[in-house]
Amino acid sequence: MKTRSGQKIKMTSVEELLGVANEEVATEIELNQIQSFRNHPFKVLDDEKMQDLVNSIRENGILTPVLVRPIDNNKYEMISGHRRMHAAGLLQMNVIPAIIRDMSDEEAVVKMVDSNIQREELLPSEKAFAYKLKMEALSRQGKRTDLTSDQVGRKLETAEIIGQQADESKNQIRRYIRLTNLIPPILDMVDEKRIAFTPAVELSYLLPEEQRMLLSEMEYGDCTPNLSQAQRLKALSIQGLFTKEQLSAIMSEEKANQKERVKIPADRIRKYFPKDYTTAQIEETIVKLCEAYHRKRLRDRDLR
Repeated sequence: MKTRSGQKIKMTSVEELLGVANEEVATEIELNQIQSFRNHPFKVLDDEKMQDLVNSIRENGILTPVLVRPIDNNKYEMISGHRRMHAAGLLQMNVIPAIIRDMSDEEAVVKMVDSNIQREELLPSEKAFAYKLKMEALSRQGKRTDLTSDQVGRKLETAEIIGQQADESKNQIRRYIRLTNLIPPILDMVDEKRIAFTPAVELSYLLPEEQRMLLSEMEYGDCTPNLSQAQRLKALSIQGLFTKEQLSAIMSEEKANQKERVKIPADRIRKYFPKDYTTAQIEETIVKLCEAYHRKRLRDRDLR
């Protein structure tokens, strides 16, 4: 649409993008009056990006106010701005510019998630707990299938609403939320990319005790399950047939991408065998010694 010469064009401000209304005015609040959002799912790390933020604030100050809501005893809860607050603390600032807004618990959760979910390089665990918090908040607000429709009148599920806002499918939202059922050490392995996302979703169906057994097996064998193994472990758990023996059998399988030959130079081991030993005899002896060592490790593990 054409505009007349000299006509003002309204631009979307940073404040509007963050959900800060134009009539809201920032005020300075002491850092010790602000507490982090309860169960905040997004990690605040002292990494290179945090150092960049610290340098920016040192040079330019905090350009965008944080968003808080009032709680008891003249205190405030951080909704959006945990990284800015942490950076201000590192700079030993006493106050921070903030927008104060009254919000219900559900509104606060939704705003907190929406303000952070578009950040780059979010960890799977961050998305998982963020989507779960928002799912629960929207359900408590009553924004479910029977209350929300799309442009053609089709009823939307809560997962679908979240997915549309986060540019994810509703099934992907559900997969992320499944990860919240993983015990912390295994979820950390997902964040570290030691366990792929799809196998991790399958493993989330294991009972906590079964997951602890799996963790022990992974540490012992220095291995992680692929999708096929994770699916079979899930099936065993659902059927009530998950045992330590079944777990060990599945996890000890040789994967195609793990097949490799171990080569030891002959001059390194020949001195440990009689001179008349053939190569086959040396190999057989080494295998027997390895088997004995393996049995000892199993016994030691069972005694823990």
